Parts: sequence; structure tokens; C-alpha cells
Amino acid sequence: MEIGIIGFPQSGKSTLLSALTRGRSEASTAGSSRQDVLVGTTRMHDARLDTLAGIYNPKKVVHAEVTYWDVPAVAEGGDRQGIGGQYLNLLQGADAFIVVVRAFHDPSVPHESGSVDPLRDVEAMQEELALSDLVILERRIARIEAGMKGARAGERDNLLREADLLGRVREKLEGGVPLRDQELSSDEHTLLSNYQFLTGKPLLLVFNSDEDGQDSQPDLSSWMQAGPGVSMVSALSLCAKLEMELAQLPPEDEAEFRSSMDVGEPALEKVVSSSYRLLGLISFFTVGPDEVRAWTVKAGTEAPGAAGKIHSDMERGYIRAEVVTYEDLARWGSIPNVKKEGRFRLEGKSYVVQDGDVMNILFNV
Repeated sequence: MEIGIIGFPQSGKSTLLSALTRGRSEASTAGSSRQDVLVGTTRMHDARLDTLAGIYNPKKVVHAEVTYWDVPAVAEGGDRQGIGGQYLNLLQGADAFIVVVRAFHDPSVPHESGSVDPLRDVEAMQEELALSDLVILERRIARIEAGMKGARAGERDNLLREADLLGRVREKLEGGVPLRDQELSSDEHTLLSNYQFLTGKPLLLVFNSDEDGQDSQPDLSSWMQAGPGVSMVSALSLCAKLEMELAQLPPEDEAEFRSSMDVGEPALEKVVSSSYRLLGLISFFTVGPDEVRAWTVKAGTEAPGAAGKIHSDMERGYIRAEVVTYEDLARWGSIPNVKKEGRFRLEGKSYVVQDGDVMNILFNV
């Protein structure tokens, strides 16, 4: 899972990245003329892996990983090229965006708009994302119009259909409806997926609050009901500065401070779990004496597709899967014991993988 971290200047993007990665991020130059992009990879802690590791005592335990890209902030209305600008290709490859929204007050760090207004900044960021998409749409529509002159009959029909679709998308986008909220057929979604429009990405709004307001966030109810633009959007509140400081402590000290300050779970756990729900992701497991590993798939994925996450040969030659639930394996302690309880299953190609499934894939190529 790759997530782009975006936001306006002085919102706390890099501070949040440091909290999420415990300071283990590094600069990556996206091009010779570009500023550095901060990149950090972190493991998604899943307590179920600890239990499974206790059963199998494997040589290694592999958690699911999340990569974060902290793209330099674009000043609101800056170059009128939208939030993408020179980092557009990088942002287009993200599975989702974390939008860091300033909700803290600090006179020594002035807000570029002169005041702290989280909902205003959320709406402004949506406009920046839409602007990036409109630039792409305009360019593509112009190319289609130019290509129509020498196109053959069949090609011309395809170009006309594409131009009609892009024109409708542009009209709604200009009216404030992001791509993720537009009613489109499956074929239209497939065609538009090639463009990787930014307003089609899920958004996790992270309100970066004051230290004493970390459990609060702006009232989003009226904004969410006003629509459009609120599907595939979720929100949480935290204090990035405090989370960064706590993340630098030894685990025992961090746990003690969190308990004494009543801070709650770490930012990493909040953000990753919220991201998983937002993207509709689940985890299944493979186990054995060599390795216990978590694998991430979309909810609704059938068994061969999940097998393909492990290796393409497994998907191509899928026969069936031996499946037990995590709960049963944790309760009974071994696959043979689960079999004795009648809880062991063989599943075919149409089986839809469930969160927490422990699977052994049988295949032949």
C-alpha cells in the first residue's frame, strides 16, 4: 500500500511522516530539478501475527508494509497547476491520500491564509486536486480534437465516445463533483482508470490538532451531508508533534507516557487502520516454521486472486485452498486440532477470502 501525504505549508506533513515512521524516513529526489520527496516505509502491526508466531515459532515474521510519500507542499493557488504540479506522476501512483489539515494554533508558525480554519483548508485542497484533474482533461480533450482530423471511421467513433465521457467528467468536476462521486458505468471507470485522476483517490483527512485537543476534530457532519465530494473520505484527529516525540521513545517509555497522558493508540495504528478501512482492505495469513506472513487484498477478492499476491504461478495454477480462521487456529493451537473440531475447509476458485483467513494454497503449473 502506497499513500501520498499532501497538505498546505505549515500543516505538519513532515512531522506526521516522522511520527508514522518513527523518524526513519529519507529524502528521495523525484527528478533532477525537483525538491526532495520524503519517503518512509513502516510495518502495519497486527497482533494476530504475534499469536501465530507463538504457535509456529517461525524463522521470520513478515508484517504488511505501508509506504508513505511526503510531497512538498504547494501553496494554495500557487502556480495554478493544482496539487500535482511537477509531482503529478508520483501522486497518481498512490492508492490514497492523507490530507494533513492544520487545526493547531501557534503564533510563531503563521498560517498562509492568516487564520486557522480546517474546513476551509479541506475545501481548498479539494479544489487543488480538481484543478490538477482539469488540466489533464483539457490536454487530453485537445489531443482528441486534433487526432480526429486524420482518424479512420472506427478510430473516430472511439475518440468521439472518449471525448464525450471526458467532457461530462469535466463538466461535473467544474461543478464541484470529484471523480469518486460521479456516476459512471464499469466500462467508463475502466477507461478513466488509465488517467489516474487525483479526485478519484480516497482521502483520509488528518486534523493536526493542538496537544490538548488531540481527541477532537472539526464537526464534519454538515460538510459531509452537503456533498458532493465525501464518498471514500474519512477523518481522524491527532497531534503530530506529540506523536513524533512519543514515537522517538523506547517502547516501554512510550507506553507509560501514553497511559499517563491518556493519549490512546499511536498515530501509526490510527492512520493505518483508518487507511485499511477506507481502501476496503483485509489481511489473510500464511503460516509455517519458516515464515508467518500477512498479505493484503481488497475485500471481495476470490481465492485465486489472493494466491496471486503470493506468486503469479499460484494464481495461474490454482487448484484449491486449505483454509482455517485465525480465531480457530488461535483457539485450538494447530491445524490438526482445528481439523478434529471440524473447522478445516477446502475452498475452490469462487471462494471469497475473509479477513483473518489462514490459507495454504494448492496449485499446479
